[in-house]
Amino acid sequence: MEQLDRRARERLEKADALIFDFDGTLAPNLDLPDMRRQVVDLTLGRGVPGEIFEHLYIVEIIEAAASWLRRRDRTSAADYHEAAHRLITEFELEAARNTEPFPATRTTLATLRRKGKRLGVVTRNCSTAVRTVFSDIDVYIDAVLARDDVDFLKPDARHVRQALSVLDGTPERAAMIGDGRLDMHVGRDLGMTCVGVLTGSADADALLEAGAHIIVGALEELL
Repeated sequence: MEQLDRRARERLEKADALIFDFDGTLAPNLDLPDMRRQVVDLTLGRGVPGEIFEHLYIVEIIEAAASWLRRRDRTSAADYHEAAHRLITEFELEAARNTEPFPATRTTLATLRRKGKRLGVVTRNCSTAVRTVFSDIDVYIDAVLARDDVDFLKPDARHVRQALSVLDGTPERAAMIGDGRLDMHVGRDLGMTCVGVLTGSADADALLEAGAHIIVGALEELL
């Protein structure tokens, strides 16, 4: 492990592009379990069988349910799709109005940029919620790719690949930094150095099992 850890740290130091998750990494987490419960309640209320979506993430629940409904009634599918996305957007915005970035976020990001790093954010949140939480994010981040900015969301690797493309980065010289197992999975799939942060949804064991090369207690430990 020592040798592996040393190699990972060397790769992290040499990385040109750093890709960050948002919730739990740069700012406190949303209550995703509550959001998911609300989406599930709405979906079941429209008559969609639970087995259609029981193991899916929130946005994927909506897409799977809308697809199921579309095969039966295109009008009700469109109505459901609009209502479900309105639900999660309103949930995000309400939470965002009462959330701020972690205290060390701005200082850490500014220091990393002074070191010549190119910084990106990939998030499943909507862009308005991100900028409500972190109004001056564009001062610190070179590329922000939120849910409404992309066609594919992580864990689809194309979300992170798009960020790397904007930053003119390659997976071999990039790091994926996040608080969730999903972040580690997508980073590993692309061959990036994966850094798990213990300020969000997963503990060290879960992050290591998901593929983290390095664990930090908080964002500022990257420095």
